[in-house]
Amino acid sequence: MLLIRNLSQIATPIGSEPKRGAALRDLRVYENAVIVIDGERIAYVGDEKDNPHPIDDDFDARGACAIPGFVDTHTHIPFAGYRESEFNRRLQGETYTQIAESGGGIASTVRSTRAASEEELIANVEARTKTMARYGTTTAEAKSGYGLNVEDELKQLRAIKNAKSPVRLVATCLAAHEMPYPSYTADVVDHILPAAAKLATFCDAFVEKGVFTREQGEIVLRAGQRLGMMPRLHADELSDTDGAALAASLGAASADHLMHVSDRGIEAIAKSETVANLLPATSFFLMSDRYAPARKLIDAGAIVSLSTDCNPGSSMTESMQMVIQLATLQMKMTVEESLTAATLTARSPSACMKRSARSSRESARTSFSSTPRTTCTSSITSA
Repeated sequence: MLLIRNLSQIATPIGSEPKRGAALRDLRVYENAVIVIDGERIAYVGDEKDNPHPIDDDFDARGACAIPGFVDTHTHIPFAGYRESEFNRRLQGETYTQIAESGGGIASTVRSTRAASEEELIANVEARTKTMARYGTTTAEAKSGYGLNVEDELKQLRAIKNAKSPVRLVATCLAAHEMPYPSYTADVVDHILPAAAKLATFCDAFVEKGVFTREQGEIVLRAGQRLGMMPRLHADELSDTDGAALAASLGAASADHLMHVSDRGIEAIAKSETVANLLPATSFFLMSDRYAPARKLIDAGAIVSLSTDCNPGSSMTESMQMVIQLATLQMKMTVEESLTAATLTARSPSACMKRSARSSRESARTSFSSTPRTTCTSSITSA
């Protein structure tokens, strides 16, 4: 067994159920404690003199803080190509929508991803998950959505499945990511989703002006449900499309983004088990002053989580640490709320993840912050 000593602090959200409201701030904090690890399980947390286990090896944490392994429940990592030119275009005043209408945005990444081999996509997933692991992520959701046909959506999903990743990956079919032609919704329902169902835990749709209407998104997600995939939704990102209320009505695992969520949408999410998954790095990269109303969602009683939205155009980061900084500085979440939202409540979309990652009660990982005396966690969560 491995003993980790010289920890200034260990902290963990209390319990295993989703947290709402003030309970998001509830942490169990250990001062000057140790962690004992048996294989992939945490066997003991507490005072070193009370440790009942034999020790084979030890590790000096040198005053660091033990925090949970992060659970990043919104990423688009199986892609090829980059869109660095779009950053300059945005600096010159073009909007995300204007760039997309000129053939950039998602369509640009679709061209690159279609041209890439499955082996190239696997290598890209492996490289990105290695970076994610260095930032402390232990479990991540990964979406397709840059194929937009049967062959290339499956290629992305197989890349997620076959990558030798240090991070546990859970696959989502996001074939409903762009509207390449008017009859595409029918093709998603009739052809792509049936082919993807054995590879994907979730089905997702981008409900937004110029992409999928609320009605089209519902058609796609209900089709995914019939095939055994759990729905989740890109909701109210660039405008209020009533996506949050749709996600709640479908019993979706999450409604993601929510920068333009209405009071009706907040009320619907707060009354449901659907997680409000907030992605502040997207607002940051799009240079937007508009962030999701985290305080209103928390105060209304919604289950709130945090994710990176790692993708090549609107959030090119694998760092959940950065996301937590933005959540506190831009969305006015407390440190305790942000930590819980990046770990425990991020498990909530996951009757889900248990199919492919098993329960966090079966295994746990610990990541370390190099900053002493910060609030942090150990008994962690990577379901």
